Amino acid sequence: MAFHKRSIYLINPRFQIRFCLFVALIVFVSSIIYPFTIYEVIDSFIEYLSASSPNAIPQIKENRQKLIVILSLWQLGFTALIFVICIFISHKIAGPIYKIKKHLASMREGLSHGKLYLRKGDYFHELADEMNETFSYLEERQKKDLVFLNEVNEYIKNLKMIVPENKQSVLEEISKRLSEMQDRSNVEN
Repeated sequence: MAFHKRSIYLINPRFQIRFCLFVALIVFVSSIIYPFTIYEVIDSFIEYLSASSPNAIPQIKENRQKLIVILSLWQLGFTALIFVICIFISHKIAGPIYKIKKHLASMREGLSHGKLYLRKGDYFHELADEMNETFSYLEERQKKDLVFLNEVNEYIKNLKMIVPENKQSVLEEISKRLSEMQDRSNVEN
C-alpha cells in the first residue's frame, strides 16, 4: 500500500464546511452559557457589595466588562479551533468517500480492477475491505459464468450440425450473442 500525504483537506467542501459549521455552532451555543453565568454571578456580587462598599462598584463593573470581553474572545477562539479540528476529522470521512467514488467510476469505465486502498488514519477501512471482498467474489462468479458461456456456445455450435436448416439461424443468433457477452467480459477483464 502506498503512502499518500494529505495535501488538500477540503475534499468535499460542501459536506465538510456544513459539518464543521454545525459542530462549531453546537459547541458555541452550548458553551455561551458560561459568560452569561459569570456575568450574573458578578452582577449578584455587585448587588451584595452595593450596601457595604459602594465606591468599589465602578471598578468591579469595569472588570466585569473586561472579563466578558476576554471570555467572548476565548469563546470565539475556541469555536474557531473546533472548526479547524472538524476540518481534519471530516477529511478522514470525506477522503474515503471520495476515493470510493473514484474507484467505482474507474471500475465502471473499465480502467481499474485493482483493490481499493485507503490512507492510514482514514475512517471506513472496513468498508474498503468489504468492497474488495465483494468485487473479488463478483469477479470469481463472472469467471465461472464465462466458462459456462463458453461451454454453452460450444454445445450450440455442435447442435448446428444436427439441427434442421430452418432452425440454424436461431442458433447462430444465440451463438452470436453469447460470443458478444464473452467478448465484452474479456475486454472488461
